[in-house]
This record gives sequence, structure tokens and C-alpha cells, in this order.
Amino acid sequence: MHVNEPGRTEWEGFATATRAAAAGGVTTICDMPLNSLPPTTSVAALEEKRAAAAGQCWVDVAFWGGAVPGNESSLQPLHEAGVVGFKCFLLDSGVPEFPPLEPAELRSALASLAEVDALLIAHAEDGAEIKPASGRDFGSFVASRPPIAERRAIEKVISAAAATGARAHIVHLSAAECVAMIAAAKAAGIRLTAETCPHYLYFAAEQVPDGATEFKSCPPIRDSVNREALWRGLEAGVIDCVVSDHSPCPPEMKSFGSGDFGVAWGGIASLQLGLSAVWTVARRRGRTLDDVARWMASAPAVLAGLTAKGRLAVGADADLAAFDPDETYVVDASRLLHRHPVTPYAGRTLTGRVRQTWLRGMPLLEGEGEASPAGRLLTRG
Repeated sequence: MHVNEPGRTEWEGFATATRAAAAGGVTTICDMPLNSLPPTTSVAALEEKRAAAAGQCWVDVAFWGGAVPGNESSLQPLHEAGVVGFKCFLLDSGVPEFPPLEPAELRSALASLAEVDALLIAHAEDGAEIKPASGRDFGSFVASRPPIAERRAIEKVISAAAATGARAHIVHLSAAECVAMIAAAKAAGIRLTAETCPHYLYFAAEQVPDGATEFKSCPPIRDSVNREALWRGLEAGVIDCVVSDHSPCPPEMKSFGSGDFGVAWGGIASLQLGLSAVWTVARRRGRTLDDVARWMASAPAVLAGLTAKGRLAVGADADLAAFDPDETYVVDASRLLHRHPVTPYAGRTLTGRVRQTWLRGMPLLEGEGEASPAGRLLTRG
């Protein structure tokens, strides 16, 4: 997820993000390296971010490093400093201080990371396949970022991972037609994993009204046929986990005045609601809470190398959530705890509510809560 502090704290911030996480049953977040200023592309920037987070966090926080052109010499030092892996973009990230990797740079970064068995996570869209977007019609925006943009980028990641033996991960997979390609790469022994997000599993493009820019994400929410295929890829184990990719911004950046999908910021705020959103659909499909815990807790913890997280076992952290799987509620955006009450889930009826969250045995929610934030700043392992 994107906390955006320091530098763009008006978008979110550690205090608000971690309180929203606790309310949603999330005990650990992994903060993305971009949208903060400076981005986490050096050890000095990591220390600046850790200093900004100190004393503010209601849940535990780990950090992704960033892989950008020109910082290859910083990758292994960042790994030694404890980041859980490295995020890169294969097209314009939307912020100038975090440029994308060209194919040769991607391969070089993976080769460097392979030396220390570090993980690279890639925003996989190919800019050459993306067209300019404008206007209030969501269908036109979706068409501007077609599945082939994801497919071409994932092909580049697979090729580079195969050549270097490095570990690579596809973030926020949206195009279900890529599931077969990912399955084939795994079967061939390439060290590849993939994730999707609650919004791709809950919403379909047909549901999005004109001008409803709170639904904009990159890659986009696609149609209901695609959604069904994503679910099947998740259920088959090709897609390894489900994560929020919570990426909020101030309301004015969503262009609510014009409802123009071309200029609105692409990011969905969902951190507090992800468990309920996924469970709402999963239970209808006959899935269990064991499945959801695997997709949203144990698999992400393994991916990020956080060995004390994501499992109930002697020696692991006593991170727990009390979850009522049968209660239904209507999402009231004004009661959400992230900084700006903007979310596409507003007004939706969800099933399953978090009643209490414990961090290392300490209750976090109102009524029993700690008097002050007790989250720790984590390092890999």
C-alpha cells in the first residue's frame, strides 16, 4: 500500500493509514517506495521514511525499496538495511521522481538482486500499448489500457527473471488473460508470483457510472467475465495473494468537478474494507475463511519475508482479528479512518465485519485499545 509520508502526507500518512488498517483487521502493512518524497530508492531515503513513521503507527510497518534508473548500486545496501523487496515500474509511474525501468535496466536490476536473493515486484503495463484517455466514460478509460499492455509487460518480466534466476512478482494483476502465461512460467521453474486486489475481485466495469473517478486504478477494473477468470486463477493457486494496493489522494485530485478519467489520479482507497470485500464474494463462491486467510495473510507474509507474520504458531507474533463472517453493513465513507473519505465501496453492502484486532496480543480498537500507537518498524525476516 501507499502511505505517501513524508512529502505527500496530505494524501495519507502513517497515523491515518495504520489506524484504518487496524480497523480492517490488518496488523502489518508494507509501504510502497513511491509517492513519498523522497522515494525509497536509497538507504538515506529509507532512514528518512523510518524517522517519519516512528511513533505514529498503530500496526507494524515494513518497507519496500525502489528500483529506478541509476540506483542499481543502492539495491543491495537497501536489501541489507531490511527492505522486504523492490518495486519497479515498466511505464510512467505518474510521479516524476520514480521513473520506469527500460528492459535492459530491468534485467540488470534483477541480476543484481539475484545475487542476494531479493525480490523485485513490478507494475506490469507496457506504455507502448496504452492510449491517451479523457472524458467521463469509464469504458473508454478501460479501453485505453487494454489487457495486451499487461501481457507485454509481464512477458518482459518473465524473460528477465528466466535469464537471471531472480525472484519476480507481478503486482495488482488486472487482466485475467495473463493467468495462463503466469501459470506456464511457474511450471517452467521461473521464480514468478502474482497478486490481485480486492477491487478487481469485487467490482466489474459494467457497474461503474459515468464520471465515477473513485473507481479509477491503473491497471483498470475490467468486465465481469474478466473478474470471473481472475477468481478462477486465484482459486487455482496461479495468483498467489490478494493485497490492497491502497493508493489514496486528496479528493480534488480525483477530479470530482469534471469526472474526467483522463486527469483523475489512479488509485483506490480500500485498506479498511478489503477483508470484507473479498469475503463478501468468496463466501458466495463457496470459499472459506481459511482460503481468505491464506490469500490475504499467510501468502503476503511469505512473499515479503516476514517470518513472524501471517501464521498462528509458537514463536510468531500474536496478531489476531475477531471477524464476524455473517454480519452485513453498508459502507459509510465518513466513518472510514484513512485520511480522505473517498472510496468506490461507499454505499455498498458488505458481509463480514472486524470486531477487534490484536497486535502481538495487544488490543487495538476502541473500547480495549492501547493509549498510544504500538506498531513497530519491521525489517525483512
